[in-house]
Amino acid sequence: MTESRPSLVKPTLDTLYHIDFEWWGQNDREWRVYLRSLLSPEEQERFGEMIDGEAQVDWPDPVTGEVTQVDGLQHILITHTAQQEGFLNPQTALVEAIFRLFLKNGNRPMSINEIAQYLNRPAPPILKTLSGGRVYKGLRPILKA
Repeated sequence: MTESRPSLVKPTLDTLYHIDFEWWGQNDREWRVYLRSLLSPEEQERFGEMIDGEAQVDWPDPVTGEVTQVDGLQHILITHTAQQEGFLNPQTALVEAIFRLFLKNGNRPMSINEIAQYLNRPAPPILKTLSGGRVYKGLRPILKA
């Protein structure tokens, strides 16, 4: 696995995070297998053509209206699977809960404080987990140039 140089800026409770799908795809060969495992058997059958390959879908940003291309599997997860009741629950392990939260909110950037509030969990352990040396499931800060 290749990993880009870490930032010299230490993340804070207000640092914005998101799922960096590009980073994840470059650093984990099994990322699509994991994402597909989040789909129910019915969804896998219904959306088979869209999720089997690397089909791209137009995705309008709900805030800016800018249209970008996203992976079809990501699109199904964000617009359908993550919106199902029970996709995210209080018993979900921390990293998985954060990942699912980003899917549920359309991968809109969120601060540690926002994540903590939504998940009803304390912010310091979330910050410690996401700002450590290891990147979990592409959960990375948005670094401003």
